[in-house]
Amino acid sequence: MDLLRSHLHKVRIPEPTNRIHKDECCVSFDTPRSEGGLYVDMSSFLGFGREYVEWNFEKTGNPVYLHIVQRRKPEPDEADRPLKKPTLLAIGVEGGFGDQEPEYDDTFEIVILPDFISLPFPSVDLPEKVRLAVDKVLLAESADRKEQLAAWVADKKNISAYAMDLQQLDNGVIVPPTGWKCSKCDKTENLWLNLTDGMILCGRKLWDGSGGNNHAIEHYEQTKYPLAVKLGTITADLEAADVFSYPEDDSVEDPLLAQHLSHFGIDFSSLQKTEMTTAERELDTNTNYDWNRIQESGKDAELLFGPGYTGLANLGNSCYMASIMQVMFSTHPFISRYFEKQSLKAAFATAPADPTVGLNMQMTKLGHGLLSGKYSAPANEGQEGIHPRMFKSVIAANHPEFSSMRQQDALDFFLHLIDRVEKANPGNHEQNPCSGFKFVVEERVQCPSGKVSYNKRSDYILSLSIPLHEAINKEQLEAFNEKKAAMDLDGKEVSNEDIVRPRVPLEACLASFSGPEEIPDFYSTALNSKITATKTAGFNTFPDYLVLHMRKFVMEAGWVPKKLDVYIDVPDTIDITHMRSKGVQPGEELLSEGGSGDNSAEPAHPVASEDIVSQLASMGFNYLHCQKAAINTSNTGVEEAMNWLLSHMDDPDINDPISKDSRACEPSVDEASVQTLVSFGFQEDVATTALKASGGNIEKATDWIFSHPEASSSASADSSNSNANADDAYIPDGSGRYKLMAFVSHMGTSTHCGHYVAHVLKDGRWTIFNDSKVAASVDLPKEMGYLYFFQRISN
Repeated sequence: MDLLRSHLHKVRIPEPTNRIHKDECCVSFDTPRSEGGLYVDMSSFLGFGREYVEWNFEKTGNPVYLHIVQRRKPEPDEADRPLKKPTLLAIGVEGGFGDQEPEYDDTFEIVILPDFISLPFPSVDLPEKVRLAVDKVLLAESADRKEQLAAWVADKKNISAYAMDLQQLDNGVIVPPTGWKCSKCDKTENLWLNLTDGMILCGRKLWDGSGGNNHAIEHYEQTKYPLAVKLGTITADLEAADVFSYPEDDSVEDPLLAQHLSHFGIDFSSLQKTEMTTAERELDTNTNYDWNRIQESGKDAELLFGPGYTGLANLGNSCYMASIMQVMFSTHPFISRYFEKQSLKAAFATAPADPTVGLNMQMTKLGHGLLSGKYSAPANEGQEGIHPRMFKSVIAANHPEFSSMRQQDALDFFLHLIDRVEKANPGNHEQNPCSGFKFVVEERVQCPSGKVSYNKRSDYILSLSIPLHEAINKEQLEAFNEKKAAMDLDGKEVSNEDIVRPRVPLEACLASFSGPEEIPDFYSTALNSKITATKTAGFNTFPDYLVLHMRKFVMEAGWVPKKLDVYIDVPDTIDITHMRSKGVQPGEELLSEGGSGDNSAEPAHPVASEDIVSQLASMGFNYLHCQKAAINTSNTGVEEAMNWLLSHMDDPDINDPISKDSRACEPSVDEASVQTLVSFGFQEDVATTALKASGGNIEKATDWIFSHPEASSSASADSSNSNANADDAYIPDGSGRYKLMAFVSHMGTSTHCGHYVAHVLKDGRWTIFNDSKVAASVDLPKEMGYLYFFQRISN
């Protein structure tokens, strides 16, 4: 006890704003349930497993820790186990999914390093500062939980329009601190306090009969008193209280909540949290959702355990991230960088003071978690997987989409991961595991004059269109379509088993990339006019790992997104040696860069596409405004021009004549956004055009580029300059022979909904990684991939 008192200056009492990591070790996936439990530093509030806490003591000198150990309680017999209420209320499946989480016994003690001297907690003999600090830690919401909730809320709550001048009746109502009950029934949970008249009423009745009896919303419909706060969510941290606005039909922020509560005699500083907020309930609903139950597997797959066979638990719509990371940590560059050549101790030694925000630390933690086998052993609970919450928090930091709990496109995440890792290793090519995915494409454009231009660009993915006309089962498709048409007339539906889908060879998709393509409106400096040129493309370098993106999502008429229901015949090995570009050939004459003599450059006067202008004008828009819209979106299309027009109707210069200087008409584009797209591997001029057409939105611009492959050569090309940057000197090159090593499949109608699953070739057999489930593949769905990963076959 005297030793503890001598270290009291190292003990801090946490503030509400402190991040407290009491759920998981910051350098491993150890938790209070792991052997050895979790040690929480009582100065930094970082958590450490038993193997790693001494590293923290050596680095910081902090000696006092709260040791938390959780041990599972014996389960009662099935008949004796009380059934909990369904938590997946939003799913709408009859009966729901029971949240039968096992229960745990918690034990605590104070531990003093370096000798691991332990003192019992709770104990009246402990110094008051220690007792108070530990109580605060145990009562506080953990950092992981706070970040999940913040991500699930996704968008910051808006201040209610009714908050600032809310009417509050002077009716003498005083709300007690406990013992609440609905004023109209016997409900004692899910209670809402109306902030106008102080009525305490129950919440909405849910689809399964649970929840409340609708008394709170019925009261609003009768009185139109707009705001209510959920009792049990009010604490000293008022921002976390759940305030709902009935007329706005959403959770809102009430800046005057303290004043509104005091009107009814509520001292919020003394209240403890006893109820879930709306965001917390939605979070629990989503994270408890068991994809494996609703996913029709139909196969008795052998579960796999050991190094490299660790699953990633679904954090709530995080399967896009899990599938990509399982593939990346099956490649040699990522295994070498973050596992074989990077120890956890070395990563921690160079990590920032808060290692939970260090990308290198969290990448190394994830690599060791997946590859060490420490967290992949048979257990009664089956395969639980590890929870990559800290990694997701770091990799998604400041990204509006990946930091949310919404489903995302696995391709977008792959490119985002590449970008973040590249930026974390600037100029350090030996430390950059992404170099093996990078390659250079060379494009050749020939105009009718016979002259040519060459352009190079670097990329990390090869995005391939799917030529449905190249399907190899056309006869079966025709027969199926006739059968389906007849059944439609009879009002019958075709069963899933009888559906015939087009089967397109991967070779045809690759040929669509390298084959000749017409480029309209190409300005030829040789002919001093816009003409139709011919473009071909090839590989200037072959990467160590070739990533193929299948463009299964296309736009139908009316700009309606559609997913192609198609199979891709993918062989186990491919040879794309014939797709290597040859560069400038003897006798070829290059197009000049323009601007001198008879080969004058294209006139500076901007020209609007008459087709786009006429279509917009037919909708009733001003003709001059239509011209400006077409020019300022580089004549990319009617939708882009309309979007620009609608967002610039109130511009003060909208009625000014069109400038003769095309540069004056160019819409401004954020240079940082341009560079972000360039880092993805897109050409700078294409990135600029895409951002203009997409209102500056990076995600929309990326989608625009993939849906406008002709954009890379639609403007006058630079005949000799290369867009490949200085880093291209470090791009690998070698044989064009590859073997399929992994693919990511998608189920659902959009990349932003549904589910992603990864299949990886490991130890000579295919393995399925389906969130936390890792099993031997029984029926490999190779033809259903969205992203294919090929590894170079070494000589």
